[in-house]
Amino acid sequence: MKTFEEINLPAARYHLFLCAGPRCCTEAEGLATWQHLKAQAKAHHLPALRTKAACFRRCAEGPWLVVYPDGVWYSHVTPERFDRIRREHLEGGTPVAEWVRAVNALGGE
Repeated sequence: MKTFEEINLPAARYHLFLCAGPRCCTEAEGLATWQHLKAQAKAHHLPALRTKAACFRRCAEGPWLVVYPDGVWYSHVTPERFDRIRREHLEGGTPVAEWVRAVNALGGE
């Protein structure tokens, strides 16, 4: 099995999944959050992979952001909310409790 470096992927601490609509939010809202997430991840050198999805089967309260391996689900993620999630959760290690809708860590924790 190859390492991330061997296939030209950066080492990552997190994997960010963003459901960018169109059912949970408008496509414009989802795309704005996605573009902001990508720019901020690059600008702040976040140790994170990122994936845009079209549906998490949560067809309201989007855009949705899931942060793995923590399994933290955030709803209503706007660019402004992502900035706080970035600072407190992704850089500081503490999820933004008032925006956490669910936690489902993988690996039986």
